[in-house]
Amino acid sequence: MINANIENALLQIALDLSASLPKGTQYQRLIVALNEVLPCDACALLAYHDGVLTPVAVDGLVPEVMEKTFPVEKHPRLEAILVSRKPVRFPADTDLPDPFDGLLLTDRHKKLDVHACMGCSLYVEDTLVGVLTLDSLDAEAFDDVENVTVATFAALAAATIRNATMISSLERQSRHDRQIAAEMMREALTVNSQLLGSSEVMQRLRNEIQLVAASDLTVLITGETGTGKELVAKAIHQQSSRAGKPMIHVNCAALAESVAESELFGHVKGAFTGAVQNRAGKFELADSGTVFLDEIGELPLSLQAKLLRTLQQGELQRVGSDKNIKVDVRILAATNRNLEEEVQKGNFRQDLFHRLCVYPVNSPSLRDHREDIPELSRQFTNDAERKLGIHNIQIDDAAMQLLQDYDWPGNVRELEHLLLRASLKASQQKTNPVVIRVQDIDISGLVADKEHLSPAATEQDTMPAVQEFRPLKDMVDDYQRYLILEALKTEDNNWSRSARLLGVNRSNLHRLAKRLEIID
Repeated sequence: MINANIENALLQIALDLSASLPKGTQYQRLIVALNEVLPCDACALLAYHDGVLTPVAVDGLVPEVMEKTFPVEKHPRLEAILVSRKPVRFPADTDLPDPFDGLLLTDRHKKLDVHACMGCSLYVEDTLVGVLTLDSLDAEAFDDVENVTVATFAALAAATIRNATMISSLERQSRHDRQIAAEMMREALTVNSQLLGSSEVMQRLRNEIQLVAASDLTVLITGETGTGKELVAKAIHQQSSRAGKPMIHVNCAALAESVAESELFGHVKGAFTGAVQNRAGKFELADSGTVFLDEIGELPLSLQAKLLRTLQQGELQRVGSDKNIKVDVRILAATNRNLEEEVQKGNFRQDLFHRLCVYPVNSPSLRDHREDIPELSRQFTNDAERKLGIHNIQIDDAAMQLLQDYDWPGNVRELEHLLLRASLKASQQKTNPVVIRVQDIDISGLVADKEHLSPAATEQDTMPAVQEFRPLKDMVDDYQRYLILEALKTEDNNWSRSARLLGVNRSNLHRLAKRLEIID
């Protein structure tokens, strides 16, 4: 029969299990409660890991015990307790040494051996998590203590260890996740996030960014693929009052319609098959920060109304919930589509378009600021040095002229990738510096649509000898003309095959050939 004191102690331990107490505090409160209601001089709670028991809380033992570890193989009493799933009692005359002999606080001279000892292994389901021990100098101290009482305390002790371990693990994981998230945010906002270029076009863009960043207006960033719309969004966020808060990137083109609502607005447990727990969406994660909706033109119509509500009212509902959640986010959106045309086609809501396009910003195509190509190229070759482990990459004048003549349908991103490939090819020269030349550049667009040569061009089908040095641009033009004519001659004036021979396509040669007077 459990007396009232024991019942109260058990109740307090159970209540502590549900309280938000530090791990060490939970352990110590449990062991003190146990020592107060059971007739022992000392008790100890030890956690088990890889064959070693480590004290996590003791009462009635000298403080030095907390600094010790107890390998099970060296302590036969502890080993005997661990191999049993029931409480174990040791007779007073046992020849098995007690690990706490001479360590009881009541033994002032620290000379006496323990006379009564019992213990219980602690299991959570089938996992051994520790051991609970009771010791007394009175050989008959535990004669009236029922096994069920010790087993009950042991079960609560096991639950305490499990809860404390789980909470500690979750706290560590949370700290780790926060550190990773912070690092990713810093990296996302700094690596390759600089808008390069000193042209008038780029200076106007920077001025617009600075102007709108100081406000909290919704911004629609337009521009062709590869123009750096994400960099514009990052620059706006960095220069805003929300810079210290998260910027959450949502690629609307990559959102499957079946999960898009959950990704954006979250869901509650049981909202759909697989929703095993509550989950916050992107807007909740970005609360007090910025949401960047990339490729907004790809957002399904079914979600546009819900997005409009969030923009208008600053609130959302998780999937499966009727509770409104207030969020404070700034919206930056980007698209390479003409949203006004999409509105006319019925693919995009007109009210959402006007809500997003409070302040439009255009990210210019590279052909609109060709004068920035040398500066961009230097940055991209510097990046290539770091990524490829190559030192001192340079671009010769002929290759640079070729880069500036190209129309860059893929814009800055195409230039970046091309120079990465060219750097790798040029590195095979094994020279210092590594020089990117015309032959290292695989530009995909230097062939025209027409297949007729001008009379003047047919007379220029041999590489002119250098009779005298002229401006480099004129000499580069001669060399480009020679290469194209040689390819055409080899392929019987077939422009498609010539393009393949040169490793280019037909999209841009009309402009280049006309400038070089190869075609009329």
